[in-house]
Amino acid sequence: MATRRLPPLRALEAFVRIVRMGSARAAANELGLSPSALSRRVTSLEEFVGKKLFTRAHQAMKLTDDGRAFYEAINPHLEALAQAVEAQSENLQLLRLHLGVSPLFGSQRLFPRLLELRKLHPRLHIDIDTGPNLLGRVGDTLDAAVIVTSDPDDSYYSVRLDHNRVHAICSEALSHEIGLSPDMETLSKQTFLIHNDLPESFEAWKSALGFQALQPAAIDHFDSGQLMLEAAAQGLGIAIMHDDHFRRATGKKLAKLYDIEVESPYSYWFVCRPKALDTRPVKLFHDWMIESGL
Repeated sequence: MATRRLPPLRALEAFVRIVRMGSARAAANELGLSPSALSRRVTSLEEFVGKKLFTRAHQAMKLTDDGRAFYEAINPHLEALAQAVEAQSENLQLLRLHLGVSPLFGSQRLFPRLLELRKLHPRLHIDIDTGPNLLGRVGDTLDAAVIVTSDPDDSYYSVRLDHNRVHAICSEALSHEIGLSPDMETLSKQTFLIHNDLPESFEAWKSALGFQALQPAAIDHFDSGQLMLEAAAQGLGIAIMHDDHFRRATGKKLAKLYDIEVESPYSYWFVCRPKALDTRPVKLFHDWMIESGL
């Protein structure tokens, strides 16, 4: 049987790095190449496959439709190759991921699914960090993080995990007391519970009701979504939170105020430094997260 020709592996590596990092400059720096040397490697790959993989303009390289199709075709095989090499390696060390998450995301969404990930990748272990300033520590003490924000900084690789609506959540008893019809006088006598990182959610909810001038009796601020839910369940106030949090808050006697649809200014995002996607632990978690719809 004739031996099939393999593409130039260094050129393939250059191509994959540009796609994953989203920048030819970043890929060149990571590989220790000049921009012209990186371009030559890509050109050799294009000559091998007979297709234009990138358009080039003003020192920028943009993936073509053929380039995107080529990447989607080879990426699963590159992953299988990496797994095969690992399986034959004598150095079977644990793969360690330092991941930052909020306590509420960890308890409601991540931990109920982690056993699936463990069965799929037994060597991947995750150190969980729920401390402050997660985004600022990505690339330093954290490999990656799942954060709630309106729009991550462009210097990070980011994937939006959901689209949310804002709910006003309170105890069932308080819900009955407030009633079904929005009334600004009634709401002005209430305490609202607001997360420190999500101040615009309350403004969005008030605007949807047409109550921009609403001044509640008090606003209590929290840095923990878990404690906000607990405070709401105990009748201590009205928590302004995401619909996803409400759906997953099982076992608590909570109710949603009013039947209104309010788009949230915030979403959960997975973030890491672009070069981190080349590390095995980050890539395994990232791919599982996307495929599983975490």
